[in-house]
Amino acid sequence: MFIKRIEGPRMVTLPDGSTMTRADLPPVDTRRWVANRKAAVVKAVAAGLITRDEALKRYALSEEEFESWQMAVARHGIKGLRATRVQDYRQP
Repeated sequence: MFIKRIEGPRMVTLPDGSTMTRADLPPVDTRRWVANRKAAVVKAVAAGLITRDEALKRYALSEEEFESWQMAVARHGIKGLRATRVQDYRQP
């Protein structure tokens, strides 16, 4: 049995005291991006679990899309990532 070597930490402690591991990240082949999955990727990048470039490549995201997720979390929390409520949180 082989253990795959990875760059960076395997586990990080988030500001709220909880821990996050790579197993907590959404699957690479995710097609349906719900708010909690988006938030997990944003938290992982902010905590240093994965790099921004790794997240963009791993999930085939554009820079603009990922930045919009980050801004939505910063402004409105996880609720800002919900696709059904984007009109409620959009800036005029």
